[in-house]
Amino acid sequence: MPFVLGTAGHVDHGKSLLVKALTGIDPDRLREEKERGMTIDLGFAWLTLPSGREVSIVDVPGHERFIKNMLAGVGGIDLALLIIAADEGVMPQTREHLAILDLLGVKNGIIAITKKDLVDDEMLELVTLDIEDTIKGTTLAQSQIIPVSAMTGENLPALLNAIDAMLDKTAPKRDIGKPRLPIDRIFTMAGFGTIVTGTLIDGSLKKGQEIEIVPAGIRTHLRGLQSHKQSVDSIDPGSRVAANLANIATEQLTRGDVITIPGWLKPTKAIDVKLRLLASAPRPLEHNAQVTLHTGAAESQAKVRLLDASEIKPGDTAFAQIVLDTPIAIVKDDLFIIRSPQETLGGGQILEPHAKRHRRFQASTIERLSAKDEGNAESVILASLDAYKPTELAKLAATCNIPSKDIDAAIASLAERKDITVLGEKNDRLIYSAQAWTAVVQSVEETLKRFHKDNPLRQGMAKEELKDKIKAPSKFFDAAVKQLSDEGILKESGPIVHAPDHQVKLSSEQQKKVDAYIKALSTTPFSPPPETIIEPELLSIIIGQRKVVKVADGVVFTADAYDKMLQIITDHIKAHGQTTVAEVRDLLQTSRKYVLALMEYMDNQKITRRVGDGRVLR
Repeated sequence: MPFVLGTAGHVDHGKSLLVKALTGIDPDRLREEKERGMTIDLGFAWLTLPSGREVSIVDVPGHERFIKNMLAGVGGIDLALLIIAADEGVMPQTREHLAILDLLGVKNGIIAITKKDLVDDEMLELVTLDIEDTIKGTTLAQSQIIPVSAMTGENLPALLNAIDAMLDKTAPKRDIGKPRLPIDRIFTMAGFGTIVTGTLIDGSLKKGQEIEIVPAGIRTHLRGLQSHKQSVDSIDPGSRVAANLANIATEQLTRGDVITIPGWLKPTKAIDVKLRLLASAPRPLEHNAQVTLHTGAAESQAKVRLLDASEIKPGDTAFAQIVLDTPIAIVKDDLFIIRSPQETLGGGQILEPHAKRHRRFQASTIERLSAKDEGNAESVILASLDAYKPTELAKLAATCNIPSKDIDAAIASLAERKDITVLGEKNDRLIYSAQAWTAVVQSVEETLKRFHKDNPLRQGMAKEELKDKIKAPSKFFDAAVKQLSDEGILKESGPIVHAPDHQVKLSSEQQKKVDAYIKALSTTPFSPPPETIIEPELLSIIIGQRKVVKVADGVVFTADAYDKMLQIITDHIKAHGQTTVAEVRDLLQTSRKYVLALMEYMDNQKITRRVGDGRVLR
């Protein structure tokens, strides 16, 4: 099971030196980093722990000018190693990195006091007390504090054992079949082309598979995958990954782009969030404040629209909509940080990755965001459904960011309680909120009522006329009609639908015409007189009532006559294997005109099919 450890701490507190002492790998990879003696960008290494498990290490820069690079690396870590130098103690970037880890909900951590060899026991004790006071009230409050020396190697085995023990308690990263690889490094390697790195989340990747790079929308495939400099055919979530991309130039990519499977992850420029302002923030956060947002490896300038407060005071939490200058690829429950040019201000959780603009202080909006914040799958689904139109399952699953098994169980439960209406089955389903389906029902009822009032002599309206009223994609139309029928909203009669209580009422004069027409057809039932006609409107009614069967223009039989002819013909075919027009003409003692019309109708009804000059049963 793969794990990622991330370092954090103030500049020059010995993060990179400690990583090198633990792993033998120097994470400072840039010439400028060597010259300055500080980490500017992300460094990477890995080590084998006493248990035999391998763990990836992301070494992040500590200098305040490179804090955005730190944010690109801290997402997706399983364990934080907060590093504090014994000769300096807690410093400004120590506090900022700790605040970022707290905002991102990193609960597994170890505090390493480096440069132990430079101080006496009294100084070490003072630094330890300061650290204990600093981490109070944060997610790392209960973290073990271990003094070490990268120069002498003192206590490094104890640190490794502590990391091992902490990872024993760490749950594996979830796999919901939607892999995301936020890109935190981009470079070219001779003979290979473009290489990107990142920490894989939410699913696995395989060598050779097709991928999409979001938000650019570029599609390509994975030429190769590496982890810890070893080529692999597939890789699981929670792993550090180096991916070799086919036919992509480095200029086409930006840190923060996301590699995923095609077709589901859509970029956004507006998100609804739950936002917490740090207690240490220098001032309240005002409505429409300009900030920089960081999430995963991405960043964007942004404006914060407060939805339930005029301002957020330090230490407080509120719902907000963040409008981004640059589109980013994120999903519900991703975490984020906001900063001013000088400092980290706060952060929180993404509740709606594709937000519509809301009016401020609107109770329904706050209620919906509160439901999404609860984390209960059923509440999240209900809050994510549109009140006016249905949502296809694939889009709903992407919006809610819920594993398939959980979303299936939640949908089944909600449907049973009639909180939603579901059309279709398996992975091809359409979901209506109760309000959206009620609107469909009302529209259908009103449409049928109006149709029957305007067309009292017609049995019903064509199904196709209902499509616009149901507002469902064509592939779900039949399922929608069946659902409406099951609920008693309408009745189906072949290609038409009508209100359940609708009955055509003929006047006495019209009834006389119908009776006379049927009587005339019955005089010679297999050869109805050609001069026997009736008004089209009345003919349509009695066809709908199945008193007569129209097999062709100008050829109508009574229903009894049609059923008898059908029985005679099918019995003959069963006895002889097939029949011909001439044989049917002789069997029915009628003319070729009627037989041809009848046989073609039976073909169209898929009762028979033509084979040469004969007919056989289907």
